[in-house]
Amino acid sequence: MSSPSAHTYKEAGVDIHEAASLVDDIGVLVKRTQQKRKLANAFGMFAAAYDLSAYKAPVIVTGCDGVGTKLELLLKYDLLEVAGKDLVAMNVNDVLTTGADPIMFLDYIGIPKIEKNQITRIIAGMTDYLEACNCILAGGETAEMPGIVPAGMVELSGFAIGAAEKGDLLDPGTIAAGDVLVAWPSAGFHANGFSLVRRILEREKIELSDDEARTLLLPTLLYHEQPAALKAAGIRPKAMAHITGGGLPENLGRMFLKRGLGANLRIPFWQNDVAQKVLRHADKKDAIDTFNMGLGWAAIVSPGDADKALACGNGAKIIGEMDTSAQVSVEIV
Repeated sequence: MSSPSAHTYKEAGVDIHEAASLVDDIGVLVKRTQQKRKLANAFGMFAAAYDLSAYKAPVIVTGCDGVGTKLELLLKYDLLEVAGKDLVAMNVNDVLTTGADPIMFLDYIGIPKIEKNQITRIIAGMTDYLEACNCILAGGETAEMPGIVPAGMVELSGFAIGAAEKGDLLDPGTIAAGDVLVAWPSAGFHANGFSLVRRILEREKIELSDDEARTLLLPTLLYHEQPAALKAAGIRPKAMAHITGGGLPENLGRMFLKRGLGANLRIPFWQNDVAQKVLRHADKKDAIDTFNMGLGWAAIVSPGDADKALACGNGAKIIGEMDTSAQVSVEIV
């Protein structure tokens, strides 16, 4: 028998029974991500398993990322589903750059107190994207941390696992001068640079209408269709890039600068009124080094494949060619 002064975990702010019941509550959402791929064991166990026997020479690809300080604005404007989509896209897109298939995804949600509706909405956004790219929600962790995670806040991290035949992995070492850079549009700033966005909104006292806020906070696009379309067109890219923090110079440069190659990029002016409302207050060079500037995905292809690549997804544009300058310059045209 407990003494009258005995304390409980629930009194300390953690309800383990509520957390356990959440796993059952999201079962329908999880099943949506197992239409074509299946786990090799049951969901909700201590670890998830996937059978790779369909691959002849499988290589595992992994990625880990979060949503960053965009979360503050997503919570402010009650866009929890967008947070879930951002979390998936920031991780799955990175896996896709290698030429791999995304097969499993895990999430970490840190909260001050379990609120089932809040968590379910985040996971609903995740499953929308995971179902679209045929990736299984394999599990995760919901950590109730009163006193560590501030009231009204949420911590999010995601972990994507992909697989590819060894021979299908892209090799940036094959990039050569004359190769063509093709880029596809972003929906907005995606989930990068929001510390600067938030600073500008606050310091410049910029007021956003509800419609403007939703436009500013559109989810990161999921770029699974572009690699699939390139493959269907018989194009093997030399490399692909997800344009995140660091913008075009850093995300493209990491693939070829150390090999003595470079590019002079000519990118179109970003026709996005809400983005421009922010960008007009940012240092121009810093903005290029921070934001995607309206381009969220890029592929480097052989010159002979450039025209075919432009037909692989809406809005594709040639933004430059590889050269031997060993630097990346960006010109807005």
